[in-house]
Amino acid sequence: MFVLDSHCDTPSQILRLRDLAADNGHAQVDIPKLRKGGVDASFFALYTPASLDSDAACRRALELLAAVYDTIDANSGSLALALTPSQAVRNKEKGLVSVFIGMENGSPIGKSLPLLRQFYRMGVRYMTLTHSADNEICDSCTAGQKRWHGLSPFGMEVIAEMNRLGMLVDVSHISDESFYDVIRYSSKPVVATHSCCRALADHPRNMTDDMIRAMAGKGGVIQINFYPVFLDNGFAGILRQSGIMERGDRIESEFIADPSDPVKRSAWYAVQDELQALPRPSYKRIVDHIDHAVSVAGIDHVGIGSDFDGIEVTPDGMEDVSCLSKVFEEMRERGYTETEIGKVAGGNFLRVMSEIVVNQ
Repeated sequence: MFVLDSHCDTPSQILRLRDLAADNGHAQVDIPKLRKGGVDASFFALYTPASLDSDAACRRALELLAAVYDTIDANSGSLALALTPSQAVRNKEKGLVSVFIGMENGSPIGKSLPLLRQFYRMGVRYMTLTHSADNEICDSCTAGQKRWHGLSPFGMEVIAEMNRLGMLVDVSHISDESFYDVIRYSSKPVVATHSCCRALADHPRNMTDDMIRAMAGKGGVIQINFYPVFLDNGFAGILRQSGIMERGDRIESEFIADPSDPVKRSAWYAVQDELQALPRPSYKRIVDHIDHAVSVAGIDHVGIGSDFDGIEVTPDGMEDVSCLSKVFEEMRERGYTETEIGKVAGGNFLRVMSEIVVNQ
């Protein structure tokens, strides 16, 4: 079985001075935890906030990309870059965890197809088209007033060029209208690298059954997100009532601005501890979403995209990536075969990548 997590935000944590070689108690992802969790490959996402203009976003994405390369170089006995599924399989045979690179938010390319091509040359193998606000490519699912009501004219060019390059189109975070435009205009399968099922948790970040079917019909996969708010309707209310994030957002911003300050780091860790003490949905809720997606799309179109290091709180029992095997154990308890578990664990995403990414 090949285990692949299609989305984590570890590059942002590297910029916050996390040492991936160390087993950090407050880290959701580091090398010891990847090993313990049996992870063979992880997509490290270059996340750029919607608050940045395209030039600032491009610089941030380059800083994150450089940090990923530096981290791989510094841990060459444990990590290796992968650009294709075949490279990832070879890395596993050598006892190395593969790092794939994704880009979360298309803002760094602005309105430039040459920049899209350059990010591909530098190793980016999927791009999440937008994040929490509309950009030059398409509308976000969380934006109020929609700018384009789907893909922009430039966004249609982006989809065509991503298809030509062999870069996966990621529909997580985009609006429903944008999603159906992507399905209409993409000549290749598309993926949702970290999304859940709206039938189980009514959140605009999640996908409706019709969307899941449409994506599967095109050959794509939905990768289930581990964020409790996307897994369970009730937790959003618990989070609001706690009031923790009203303080937490400010404390995290102060930590991000000066990650070398031990006082600011400790303050952010204290917020994380408070969040983990809340009554959280069980990790078994992840498998509920897997069950539902399988019932809608079939076993060949579902996987896992944890969103670790991009979520401030995790499900109960899934505190970090070292716990990942619990998902597969729960699937066994529910009657999934080893072949079916292997597909969800990473086989389905690798299959789609093999259809799209130019082999190297």
